[in-house]
Amino acid sequence: MSDLAYTPEELMAVLISREVRDGERIGVGTLSPVVAAGCILAHHTHAPNASLAIWRFKEYWPFTEGMKELFDLGQRGKVDLFFLSGAQIDRHGNTNLVAIGDYSQPKVRLPGGAGSATLSYTVPRIILFQVNHSKRTFVEKVDFITATNNPPPNVYRRGKFTKCITPLAILNFEGENPLLEAVNPGVSVQQVVENTGFTLVIPPNVKEAPPPTSEELQVLRTVVKEKIRAVYPQFSATAFKKP
Repeated sequence: MSDLAYTPEELMAVLISREVRDGERIGVGTLSPVVAAGCILAHHTHAPNASLAIWRFKEYWPFTEGMKELFDLGQRGKVDLFFLSGAQIDRHGNTNLVAIGDYSQPKVRLPGGAGSATLSYTVPRIILFQVNHSKRTFVEKVDFITATNNPPPNVYRRGKFTKCITPLAILNFEGENPLLEAVNPGVSVQQVVENTGFTLVIPPNVKEAPPPTSEELQVLRTVVKEKIRAVYPQFSATAFKKP
């Protein structure tokens, strides 16, 4: 456990940044400030040759016709990594961004999946994220499948959802059953289990994710914060500690 203090948002941004590989082409969609922060952090640290397409960021948005061009790029196999979330995520890695409860009479109508269903089939590597790790978000079965991690047989797909990053842990969806890949610094296995609505495979020795380094936090709280402020001012005001 590091002596450095950091917010949950900073930790998630760091964990997300470490998933970015130098030279990759990465897409980031709407309402994803923590992912945007993580990708920009990677670009300013270990992945200077990554190509970022981040919605609403002029510096990182090379298109002129909105999200459609990113979806088209994905269908041509020219997006290597995309980040998806969901109001619900189930034990198979399926996500729900449409409705909580019955679709025809939902308890909550959600904003919709935009291009997530398409990108889930066309991008080789999808990483899920969820800023709220609870039994309400991690459920046995989603109420509506927006993006699936289990396509029908004989349907071509470039990749699959590999893992999910949360404030508590990193969950792995590459196997038949969801695996607790790592707990976050200061979090116990029991905390993760108690806040997850499905059974996790628990390895004999669950590793702890390395905490943010002083360099990562310094870049986050200076360069990255300034870029995030222009698009997500409220997030920027609360997510970062002072350098």
